[in-house]
Amino acid sequence: MKDTYKTITKASPEVLFKDRNSKFFGYAFPVKTEEEINAHLEELKNKHHKARHWCYAWQLGKEEIQYRANDDGEPSNSAGMPIYGQIQSFEVTNVLIVVVRYFGGVKLGVGGLINAYKTAAQMALEESRIVTRTIDEIFEIKFDYPEMNTVMRIIKENNLNVIDQKLELDCRIRISVRKKEAESIFQKFDTTYKIEIKRLED
Repeated sequence: MKDTYKTITKASPEVLFKDRNSKFFGYAFPVKTEEEINAHLEELKNKHHKARHWCYAWQLGKEEIQYRANDDGEPSNSAGMPIYGQIQSFEVTNVLIVVVRYFGGVKLGVGGLINAYKTAAQMALEESRIVTRTIDEIFEIKFDYPEMNTVMRIIKENNLNVIDQKLELDCRIRISVRKKEAESIFQKFDTTYKIEIKRLED
C-alpha cells in the first residue's frame, strides 16, 4: 500500500527562461484548495499585468487526484500540458505551477513553446524544496477518566501522534496514524474495554 506523497513546502523563488526575446517567468506554489490557486493566479496577474499569457497547471489530492492544465490563449497543449508534465515528472501533488510569458516579437512555434513552458516549470520545481509526507488517517478516541492510563499506554507503545486532546471526566483524544498502520491501531483501541474509537475525515 502506497501511503506517502511528495509536495513542496513553500513557494519557489521566481525563475526566468528566455527564448528569442520572449521571457517566461516560472513559479511553484504549495496549494490545498482551488481558492488558494485562484488567489495565486490573481496575484501574478496583478504583478505581471503587462504580460501576454499566464499559463498554469495544478494537481490536488493524495490518493484521489484532481488536476487542470490551462494554455491561456497559447496554441492547444503547448503550455498547460508541458507544465503539468513536470508536475508528473517530479511526482509532486498539492502544487500549482504558473509560467508567465512576455512576448518578445518573434513567434517560437509550437515546439519552441512546449520547450519554454516545460523548462520554466522544471526550473521552478528544481528551486523548490520537495518533501515526502505520509498519508495519515485521523481517529478520535473517547473514554472516561479512569481509562486514561490504558489509552496513554497504547499511544506510547505505538509512538502515536496526538493532534488534539481534551482530558476531563469524559476524555477525548485525536490521533493521526500512518495509513498502512491504521487498521491495526484501530483494532487495538476498538477491542479495549470501555474505549470508543471512530475515524474522522481528514
